[in-house]
Amino acid sequence: MKTYAIIGTGAIGGFYGAKLVRAGFDVHFLAHSDCKHIRDHGLVVESKDGDFTLPNVNVYNNAANMPACDVVAVTLKATANHILPDVLPKVVKNNGAVLVMQNGFGYEEEIAKIAGPNHVLGVLCFICSYKAGPGHIRHLDFGHITIGQYTKDGSPSGITPLMQDIAADFTKAGISVRTAPDLATARWKKLVWNVPYSGLSVVLSALTDALNKNPCSRGLAESLMREVCAAAAACSHPIEEAYIREMLEYTDSMTPYRTSMKIDFDEKRKMEVEAIFGNPLRAAIKAGAKVPMMEMLYRELKFMDEENGK
Repeated sequence: MKTYAIIGTGAIGGFYGAKLVRAGFDVHFLAHSDCKHIRDHGLVVESKDGDFTLPNVNVYNNAANMPACDVVAVTLKATANHILPDVLPKVVKNNGAVLVMQNGFGYEEEIAKIAGPNHVLGVLCFICSYKAGPGHIRHLDFGHITIGQYTKDGSPSGITPLMQDIAADFTKAGISVRTAPDLATARWKKLVWNVPYSGLSVVLSALTDALNKNPCSRGLAESLMREVCAAAAACSHPIEEAYIREMLEYTDSMTPYRTSMKIDFDEKRKMEVEAIFGNPLRAAIKAGAKVPMMEMLYRELKFMDEENGK
């Protein structure tokens, strides 16, 4: 059975890592502010699928003290990726796999420079969860993931044995898994949701249900989705028109949710503006796409992030 390392024990790493532990996997967590709390009191998961507590958790505040593992899941906010050149070499076994379980666009390439390109996978998490307190994860809705293999040129990898192997572990942990033969397209499809709802939740100070119920904000969300699709098509990753309707209806069915970007803004933490907006925006403009609404939202969020940081 493979060993797992979780780099970042927050809403994503805490939830999926805890599920792996409960399924019998040997999991090691890197945490910072709440490391001692987790060591003393365990990890608590309050979930729509059933609450549980892990009283004894392998948790560390220094990667140098962690064992090298077969699979390393990067679940940090992308704003903290500057620590990865130091952390990853300490915790990834030779020929070990790295799962990039982060929002946004373009980070597999960065991580492949550290870990090597052949063992990097992107994992898209479709989940409503947040950190309710030290060592306490609250899971509200959804929870499935999509796994795709990174390729240097962004071409489709197909369904690889490594993808299937990791997917089998997550399935054993009770997590619904889809495999994506084309990771780049899957990343763009996730942005179809993340760009409008992450951005508008901050700019308009609203939860997802309010954004979808109001005709004005719903119209803004749909227009932004169309721009993301236009950007994806310009980058040779077309997305079918029906996907926009699917994402609107997906949000209609969602438990009212404060996005992770809105939580970061409210808590006066740095937002993942470059990950979710800046990187795809630059790719879109380079490919010749016209995306004025995305650019305006990006500039608004950059302003709000800088002012919030003061």
